[in-house]
Amino acid sequence: MVQINDKGVNVAVLGATGQVGMVMRRILDERNFPVKDLRFLASAHSAGTVLNWRGHDIIVEDVAKADLSGIDIAIFSAGGGTSKVWAPKFAEAGAYVIDNSSQWRMHDNVPLVVAEVNPEDLDDVPDRIIANPNCTTMACMPAMKALSDEFGLKRLIVSSYQAVSGAGRAGVLQLMNEAKAAVEQGADKLVFDGSAIDFPEPTKVVRTIAFNAVPFIGAIVDDGSEETDEEQKLRNESRKILHLPDLKASCTCVRIGVFTSHGMSVNAEFEKDVTPDQAREVLAKAPGVELNDIPTPQLAAGKDPSFVGRIRQDQAVDGKKGLSMFITNDNLRKGAALNAIELAEIVAKKHFADQL
Repeated sequence: MVQINDKGVNVAVLGATGQVGMVMRRILDERNFPVKDLRFLASAHSAGTVLNWRGHDIIVEDVAKADLSGIDIAIFSAGGGTSKVWAPKFAEAGAYVIDNSSQWRMHDNVPLVVAEVNPEDLDDVPDRIIANPNCTTMACMPAMKALSDEFGLKRLIVSSYQAVSGAGRAGVLQLMNEAKAAVEQGADKLVFDGSAIDFPEPTKVVRTIAFNAVPFIGAIVDDGSEETDEEQKLRNESRKILHLPDLKASCTCVRIGVFTSHGMSVNAEFEKDVTPDQAREVLAKAPGVELNDIPTPQLAAGKDPSFVGRIRQDQAVDGKKGLSMFITNDNLRKGAALNAIELAEIVAKKHFADQL
């Protein structure tokens, strides 16, 4: 534990050495989070690593050997299995846990929160565990919340275009290695023959991802639907976050050969009539949303908002009750790290105001 300031909250980051953990450390600094004492934790493999934060050298602790007392807020980015074991232990020791995995999202006593959408759900945290939504859900929710409040969201159909960083560092390396192999062998050969390049065997994404799109993320759910768990997350999490238990939603998740920022093609149906101009007027004032004529992953990478554009009337919906649009958002920032830090800020103000 390293003391940073005389006042503030005691913060621990579990998974501090990982890809999202690195972004979390950066955002804690960027947003001037009110840190008093700061601890970094990870598995035994990463324990002993020294990470610098605001001029302070902090030694990464082995979570299995760490003393969990004295932590006010613990921010997790270490995977569902790790969270299943350690979130209750941190909570029992007195910390509020903000978890970035899928482990706790659908538990009744665990709030699932997007900072701009449903912060009031953090008023009561009975098990002291808070869940961060999936990155695709996260990107859509600020826009969908604003439009739902105004026009009454009824149905969502989403096709995702998800970056390889969503599969971790291993996904990034797979794209890098495959792209390098293609360029060295003459990538233009792929114009006429998809097998013309001798690609390395896939190591993380289930098929070659360079210059490709792979319509399979996650694992097939054993309920007869033939959906993946990634595809079901958008429906289930949207219902919980928006407090719309009967929302109809369907998602097809596709991994594409870009490094960072997920895109979503969204068809939304509403109870009331809505025109593209009315939607743009609402979205222009929505927190966490930025309008852009042609939102792309490169535009969103490294930035905070959900960029929304290509807004038009959905011609497959009767009358004027449907909209089509495209949303893109940095899956490592808002899709994971930023929202977790924003939730920590809300928890600090709601539950540790006397320490600030």
